[in-house]
Amino acid sequence: MNKILLAGLLSVLLSSCATMQSNTIPGQMPYVVGTPTGAMLESIPDLEGQPKITIAVYSFPDLTGQRKPSSSFSQLSTAVSQGTDVWVIQALKSVSQGDMFQVVERGGLDNLVKERQLIRSTRELYDGDQNVNSLKPMLFAGLILEGGIIGYDSNVESGGSGARYFGIGAHEEYRVDQVTVSMRLVAVQTGEILITQEATKTIASFKAGADVFRFLDMSTKAFEVETGVATNEPVNYAIRSAIEYGLFEMIKQGENLGMWKFKYDIHEGM
Repeated sequence: MNKILLAGLLSVLLSSCATMQSNTIPGQMPYVVGTPTGAMLESIPDLEGQPKITIAVYSFPDLTGQRKPSSSFSQLSTAVSQGTDVWVIQALKSVSQGDMFQVVERGGLDNLVKERQLIRSTRELYDGDQNVNSLKPMLFAGLILEGGIIGYDSNVESGGSGARYFGIGAHEEYRVDQVTVSMRLVAVQTGEILITQEATKTIASFKAGADVFRFLDMSTKAFEVETGVATNEPVNYAIRSAIEYGLFEMIKQGENLGMWKFKYDIHEGM
């Protein structure tokens, strides 16, 4: 009877393991990941009676110096992305579906200036064009969005549960990390910091599994089966969500301060 029970349990565990593996087989086509906070930014209404606001983003660095958490050895890889200014620019471009902010290039400003110099010198040498107005002037920003990732705390909460009976057991574990971003809106003409905002996002990890360990044939043969699955929320997703939510709250603050006005209330239609 024990052998029949173990055989049945073996088939169940192996089938569940096969199901888990089938869901993680590589080869999926690239896809675009959306976020609820990104949808919040897109749903912001258009500005009322004023043009787009020109804004610049120079950098959004990792200020934590945090390495990837590990319980066994020191990691050299950083815990968070070093290119989060990309998420800031994308968040600004998505506000009101691109109708609120006019984002100017500053991260690759050196390359942009060199390319404009190349255009100007080429026109002068080969086209004989001495008109300095032939190349449109670059846009300058009235506002600068500064900030960075100021905190990454690993294992702020953890726990789990499990049980075992006659060599048959199951267990589950979870862990929660969190990331914090800070941003500020600076007026270019005066250098005044107009708005500051922080946002924190948790990063959840979950692991579950089951195993069987029994001795058969008078304890001369060992029978062992193990299966499990783990799910880790991507750190980039958490950083992106925190940036988008921080920007959303910053826009609400700007509306309360009278810096801009929308055609209807920011919460309508959300």
